[in-house]
Amino acid sequence: MNTALALAQLRQGDTQQALALLDTLETHDTDWHAARGMALLAAGEPIAARAALAAGLARGDASAGTILNLALAEDGAGNSDRARALMRALTTRVPDWDEPWIRLAESLRRSGAHADAAAAYRQALDRDPVRTDALLGLAAIYIGAGNGGDAQTLLLRCLGGQPELVQAWDALGLALLQTGDIPAAEAAFAEAQLRAPQDYDIAARRAHAAHAGGRAEAELARLEHAAAADPLNPTLPTARAILLDQTGNRADALDALEAAVALAPQAAMPAILLAGMLTRSPRGPDAIIALRHALRLCPDNKHLANNLGAVLMRQHQHAEAAQILRGVRAQHGDDPTCLCNLANVTVLLGEQEAAVTIARAALRAAPDAALSYRALANVLPYNSATDPPELLAALRGLSDRLAREKPNFNNRRNPGRRIRIGLLSGSLRTHPVGWLTVAGFENLDPAAFEIHCLAQTTSHDPIARRFRAIAAGWHAIDHLDDAALAVFVRSLEIDFIIDLGGYGDAGRMAACARRLAPVQAKWVGMQNHSTGLAEMDWFITDRWETPVELSALYSERLLRLPDGYVCYSPPAHAPDVATLPALRNGHITFGCFNNLAKITPQVIATWCEILRALPDARLVMKTHQFSEPATCQRILAIFIAQGVHADRLELRGASGHREFLRQYGDIDIVLDPFPYTGGLTTCEALWMGVPTVTLVGEIFAARHSFSHLSNVGLHDWVSWDRASYIGLAVAKAQDIPKLAELRTRLRTQTKDSPLCNGPLLGQNLGAALRHAWSDWCMRP
Repeated sequence: MNTALALAQLRQGDTQQALALLDTLETHDTDWHAARGMALLAAGEPIAARAALAAGLARGDASAGTILNLALAEDGAGNSDRARALMRALTTRVPDWDEPWIRLAESLRRSGAHADAAAAYRQALDRDPVRTDALLGLAAIYIGAGNGGDAQTLLLRCLGGQPELVQAWDALGLALLQTGDIPAAEAAFAEAQLRAPQDYDIAARRAHAAHAGGRAEAELARLEHAAAADPLNPTLPTARAILLDQTGNRADALDALEAAVALAPQAAMPAILLAGMLTRSPRGPDAIIALRHALRLCPDNKHLANNLGAVLMRQHQHAEAAQILRGVRAQHGDDPTCLCNLANVTVLLGEQEAAVTIARAALRAAPDAALSYRALANVLPYNSATDPPELLAALRGLSDRLAREKPNFNNRRNPGRRIRIGLLSGSLRTHPVGWLTVAGFENLDPAAFEIHCLAQTTSHDPIARRFRAIAAGWHAIDHLDDAALAVFVRSLEIDFIIDLGGYGDAGRMAACARRLAPVQAKWVGMQNHSTGLAEMDWFITDRWETPVELSALYSERLLRLPDGYVCYSPPAHAPDVATLPALRNGHITFGCFNNLAKITPQVIATWCEILRALPDARLVMKTHQFSEPATCQRILAIFIAQGVHADRLELRGASGHREFLRQYGDIDIVLDPFPYTGGLTTCEALWMGVPTVTLVGEIFAARHSFSHLSNVGLHDWVSWDRASYIGLAVAKAQDIPKLAELRTRLRTQTKDSPLCNGPLLGQNLGAALRHAWSDWCMRP
């Protein structure tokens, strides 16, 4: 009698009470073992359930119900083959019973054997044509296979008997989407939401359907009205945020998600959506807070952890980013996205060879994925052992894995007409891209060129304002994926795209692969070497960066400007040039203010040789990575191991830009890293009166300083191998009077040189763009 009472409690869902009652019984008959096994199964303890049911079986309980429960326990314990054998045996023993077929189908479906699962569901439906879980399960398999039509038939049969079934309405919406009946799909999701008003997944699917059906504005109005009637329902601002984001209104979308998270701080979906949207925004500190909150709710979510690592990296918290990403790898294995981020943060920590190794692991994990080649192509330029053809091969491998389109352009083929230029970049602001290109664009003849900024930033800083002032159109594109961006840019009838982002974090080279305009060129912005992209027609450069003998290292045609390929725009806030520090210190102070990613073990070994040759000399290194003590200690240890005492080194962290420039007043000579040399930093050093010793390599990134120094007339600060680099640094350091004299005139010399001559760059750039455009116009 007590066993029967426990079974009744179990049917009512009182699993724990049923177990407690069974534990009080002294008589352990076969019914007791069966009941206990069922209760343990319901409690999620399959191993204990298996033991109880096996004991009942040993006592003679061979009923079909006990055998089926034993099969379920075996399946839950990981013994799927034994479980399915028991289920199949029951289908023969009790041929008219649908339950073994249902359970077999569920087991097969969980393992991914969808065809066999579908066959088992059909067997169940042959025995009970309106069995709900069979109809839903088979429909789900059809939807997963893209067969929405057959799924609809099953789901309508299901709803005919149970019109209140939320899962069926929801699944029907998905099936209708597959068959292209978007209005009916939205209506099905509306029926599901009516029955489950606080289900986030259904609310999200209804929002997506409304957008797909061109009803975003109407749905936003409905959601606003619904929120007024039900202000505490967090699914409503969540759905509203989805629609706002899809229609390009990210600021309001973020506001809506923040409201949803405030209403339901323990709900996963709005927290995950907010974290994801902030990850794609410039609000890095807010993204970190949101990602940490979402991870507390979903601690095993590798995508959240990966995004947190990526955002920490962007916020220059590299040590923690690396720790988190290594943790993701340890927990989840070689996930390609995580490995790509880990490769990038590893190179930023100055561990270039390890970064290449990690990128190659990403390539092994996803050999056909563009992101794996992108990671490899982005870390190879920093590694001393990289061979230029190897880098070009990686870039071409990346290009080969990007989606293509073959649009037909109707742009007028008139070589002399006004050309519509599109600037594609997330960095049209105070950024190396801005400092080095804006003067050139400002000095293009407006009668000959019309500029449109395809921008991924809403910045209004001084450089951004300069871009806005010359733009005939400023177009926000960060909400557009590559396919949508291609459609949008073509609608603007752009003649000539200049990419200023490359394969960087926000780069849109994948959109360029779809061919945005008849002519496409690469210029500053992750311009460390060729793009390898078949659709990138031209590469804007100069004779120092890409002499004729290195042309074969590029997939593009080289558009060489005659007087340097950039123009530096010195900031108005730059301090005056300070007196040579060696005059007051009595010793030379070398400096390097470049990113730690450029400081390879070979660079450090070279610098150590210079410092050993000049026992009184000091070295100041400044970069944002040195704001982290652990990184400082690791780099100091490398120098100490090579005989340079820590008191000869000073590692400085991040600072504001004016203070950054002021600290060049502490430096006599810059030691350029290699193979990835300074770019903007070399220009800034020259403006602050500090010359740079550079070592020229073959890849584009290995020749930046060579170009800038040559433009300013400092040809005697250029070396061609490691030995001459050391000798040049030592010799320059030993001539204090000449250094002091150069210091007094270097800003004027730089200002008067092509490096700072905006009108000259505008003239040269305009002629080059006209040449490239005319070339296209003359093609058949």
